[in-house]
Amino acid sequence: MHPYLLLLQLLIIILVFLSGVPKSLGVDDEQYLNCSQSFECASIGSIGYPFWGSNRPDYCGFPEFKLNCSGDAPSILIHEQEFRVLSINQSQSRFTVARADYWNTVCPVSRTNTTTIDNSSSRVLEFASDVQQLLLFYSCPPLNIPLPLQLTSQFNCSDSINYYVTKDLDIFGLSNISSTFGTCRTTVSVRVSQSAASNLALNTSKENLGLALDSGFNLIWDASNTLCQQCQGSGGQCGYNTSSSEFTCYCKDGPNPSDCRGNGKHIATGLAVGGAILFGIFVGFYIYYVIQRKKKKRAAEAQSKEIPTPLTSKSTVTPSTNLSQSQSIPSYPSFNSKSRSDLGKASTYFGVQVFSYAELEEATENFNPAKELGDGGFGTVYYGKLHDGRVVAVKRLYENNFKRVEQFMNEVEILTRLEHQNLVKLYGCTSRRSRELLLVYEYISNGTVADHLHGKRMESGFLSWPVRLSIAIETADALAFLHRNDVIHRDVKTNNILLDDDFCVKVADFGLSRLFPNDQTHVSTAPQGTPGYVDPEYYQCYQLTDKSDVYSFGVVLIELISSLQAVDTNRHRHDINLANMAINKIQNHLVNELVDPLLGYDKDYSVRIMATAVAELAFRCLQQEKDMRPTMEEVLEGLKAIQNEDLGAQENGEAEAVVLDIGADEVGLLRNLPPPLSPDSVVTDKLVSSSPTPSSF
Repeated sequence: MHPYLLLLQLLIIILVFLSGVPKSLGVDDEQYLNCSQSFECASIGSIGYPFWGSNRPDYCGFPEFKLNCSGDAPSILIHEQEFRVLSINQSQSRFTVARADYWNTVCPVSRTNTTTIDNSSSRVLEFASDVQQLLLFYSCPPLNIPLPLQLTSQFNCSDSINYYVTKDLDIFGLSNISSTFGTCRTTVSVRVSQSAASNLALNTSKENLGLALDSGFNLIWDASNTLCQQCQGSGGQCGYNTSSSEFTCYCKDGPNPSDCRGNGKHIATGLAVGGAILFGIFVGFYIYYVIQRKKKKRAAEAQSKEIPTPLTSKSTVTPSTNLSQSQSIPSYPSFNSKSRSDLGKASTYFGVQVFSYAELEEATENFNPAKELGDGGFGTVYYGKLHDGRVVAVKRLYENNFKRVEQFMNEVEILTRLEHQNLVKLYGCTSRRSRELLLVYEYISNGTVADHLHGKRMESGFLSWPVRLSIAIETADALAFLHRNDVIHRDVKTNNILLDDDFCVKVADFGLSRLFPNDQTHVSTAPQGTPGYVDPEYYQCYQLTDKSDVYSFGVVLIELISSLQAVDTNRHRHDINLANMAINKIQNHLVNELVDPLLGYDKDYSVRIMATAVAELAFRCLQQEKDMRPTMEEVLEGLKAIQNEDLGAQENGEAEAVVLDIGADEVGLLRNLPPPLSPDSVVTDKLVSSSPTPSSF
């Protein structure tokens, strides 16, 4: 029998054998399919286990996590008390809630305490570590004893006298509070975040009290989290058995108590047997094929000895079919037709995954304008969700020309070469021959520093001084790391400093960055960057150095101190450029006029000392001559010293001299110098290579 017919018969036998497997591999369990899909509830999307509600069945989540999606925001009942759900962080198992009855009011009709979370419950739900208690006292008589200013504040409801207590309860004494406010008609305990409570200490108005309550607080869940991770690791979907009241792992071939490794044993056995048989068949066929080929080769060689070779055969040259491949750009991988079909699986550029355009188009809902996160000088950033469940930010470059390809490759190479906790992570990109140039980053949910200082998130919550100083230190740490690795960012600005939910920094947007040769003091290049942040010496001399980033970071420091924009044409013409304004204020000993009044510069001695020290450090960064600026390492060490209050300052008048020590002796001399020229006073069309429009990356 011919070997091909034998192989066909054996394959038919194997298929018949495998058809005896009890359950079809092509049909997935209905519960598995239903729980595989995330759902959208009111204003929040991409919600998964342990939450359920709307069109998501109850067996896909724990009973306690039912969401009501009928309002403008999701709501949840916790011990019969309704809370608005402000955000959900699936990866960290935490969500932010606010009292529904206190939403947009501090004077609700019904006044009850925030429920106490029972940590002994089998459904563990805990307050996050930054949650603080806030006591509200309603309908109080006039108090006859003086109270510490930072402990209590008064607010009105229907002309009654009311008070709230924000912190330092142990210092004041619970017994004193009980005796002092015991004659108040109603006492309510609510919860707020620690940062909101700190802001209340700085701004005690009734409006700020409302903002603190509306900003909510964080809860952490443990809905069989360990079992859920085990289930997902085995390819299953987490859920809940409403009959047995236990966690359940929904697998493609049915539910399982913990994971999906046990359900497919009979299938795996059948496949193993069938695979072994097929392997034996193919080995035998391969041996037969090799033997037959050797026989044909020997016969051909014997025949060729009898036929003379034509004289013209030596001069015949076969045209090369690989010329175009040999001329491809060597600095970037090229793909043949086969590897193009594997995009998104194993193909990589510089070690990161290459996604297909179709996959990212689907992840962003065809680049839905409603999914836009930011719009900058080089591209638009969209919110997206990949097939594997990762939430990402997809940057879509405006044009697919040579310049954009260069910036695209530059950003990929830098972000894959370097890894730091304060640099945004790059998950992957499209091929440079793709229909469009797309970059895929980790999704950073809390916007940019610019958003919080003077943008769309300014009203959501005030950045306290400790948070601003922490942002400055983490940004300086990231830039110092880049400089140690011979990279100049070249577009340092508050729009390129992202914040996560814990206000940790992620520096982004490396499209303009340059790899800096070790043996050179500068790189000659046409100035690029954002007006208000560009190093004036770089603009005048066309010499890019690491001190160019230091200048831009000096502008960022002034923004953090003042909450003002780097360029604002509504200000006086001498103050349009923030760097000019800062230099003038600092030289004339008017730092108090530069600092954001909400930071408490005039009231809080510690804030006054630290803000003045940061202003002096920024003053050094903003010098026109690069040699008079500190390095990023020196800036980082100075900021850390300020944060640790390692200034040796006293309230006896010695503080000023100690603060100046941070900037070294030359700072005193710098005060007498004329202010640096504004980088924007000489801006031409060449400079505006990067639009000042904010960008998320």
